[in-house]
Amino acid sequence: MDCSSSAVTPSSRVDTLRGRINEALPDLVADRSPAALYDPVRYVLAGGGKRLRPVLLLLVAESYGTPPKDALPAALSVEVFHNFTLVHDDIMDDAPERRGRPTVHERWDTGTAILAGDLLMGLSYELLDRLDDPAARKACAVFHPMVEKLCSGQALDASFEARDDVSVDEYLSMIDGKTAALLATVFELGGIVGGASETACRALHDAGQAVGRAFQIQDDLLDVTADSEAWGKAVGGDLVVGKKTFLTLRALERAEGPEYDWFRRLVTEGGLPQSDVPEARERMADLGVFQEARDAVQTHTDAARDHLAVLPDTAAATTVHWLLDRMQARTH
Repeated sequence: MDCSSSAVTPSSRVDTLRGRINEALPDLVADRSPAALYDPVRYVLAGGGKRLRPVLLLLVAESYGTPPKDALPAALSVEVFHNFTLVHDDIMDDAPERRGRPTVHERWDTGTAILAGDLLMGLSYELLDRLDDPAARKACAVFHPMVEKLCSGQALDASFEARDDVSVDEYLSMIDGKTAALLATVFELGGIVGGASETACRALHDAGQAVGRAFQIQDDLLDVTADSEAWGKAVGGDLVVGKKTFLTLRALERAEGPEYDWFRRLVTEGGLPQSDVPEARERMADLGVFQEARDAVQTHTDAARDHLAVLPDTAAATTVHWLLDRMQARTH
C-alpha cells in the first residue's frame, strides 16, 4: 500500500504505519545475545501498544515529503525510548502487569528489568545515529534535553506522593516533563527528519507539548469515568491509591466544608476504598471537575492544532489531525 496516496484513508494510513513499526521492532535485537539480557528486551518490544508516538513522527515527516522508510529510525527510537520509560516506571510503581502481561520485573526480577530498560535507552540513541547528517546531530540535540526533562517530571511525580499541598499548576508542570516532553520531541523530530525550518520545528515542539497535556488530563479523566470493560482495569484506580491527578487536585481546590473533608481522605488516608469510587464520581461531577477536565483537554488540543498550522497541506497532515481527534475522543 502506498502511504502517500491521497486515496488512502487516515485509518488505513495509521494501520499501515503501525504495522511497519510492529514489524521492525523485533528485528532490532533479533540476533543479539546474551539471552539473559535480550530475552526481556525482546519481550518488551513484542508487547504491543498503540504506537502513537512513532506513527505521529512518521506522519509529520511525511507531511514535509520524507517517506516513512527514511524516517523509520527516528520513529523506532522514540518508541524504544518510550518502552524504556515504561519498564522503569513499572519498577518504581511495583506494577504487576503491563498491557495484559506480567511486567519485566515480575516475570524476571528487578535487576534484569533495570538492565533491560538501560539497554532500551541505549538502543534509542543507536537508532538516532542511523539518521543521515545533519538530521542525526539535530535529533540528538533535542533528544538530550528531553531525557532530562522527562526524568525531572518523573522525580516530581514521585515526590508528590509525600506532599499534601500539590497545586494543579505544579501538576501541569510535572505533566510537561513526564508525559509531554517525549511527545514534544516526537513532533519536533518529525520536523527535523522532514527537513522543516527551525521556526516550524519550534512550532511542532509546542504542538507536542500541548498534545501531552491533553493526553494526560484525558487519561486522568478516563481513570474515573471510563467503562470498566473498555478501560481494561478497575475504574477509579487513581482514587483508590490516592494518586494526585488533575481531577483529584481540582476537586480538593473546589470543595469546601464537609465536601473538602470527604475528598481530603485521598491525602490523609492514602486513597479511597473501592466502594467509595461511585460516590466520588458523583461528587466530582457535582463540583464540575469532569467538565473542567474536558474543557482543558479541548483547550490544549486546540492549541496543538494552532501550532500544527505549520504543516504543509498534505494527506499525512490530515491524518495527524485525525489522530488528534481520536486521542481526544478515546475511551481507553
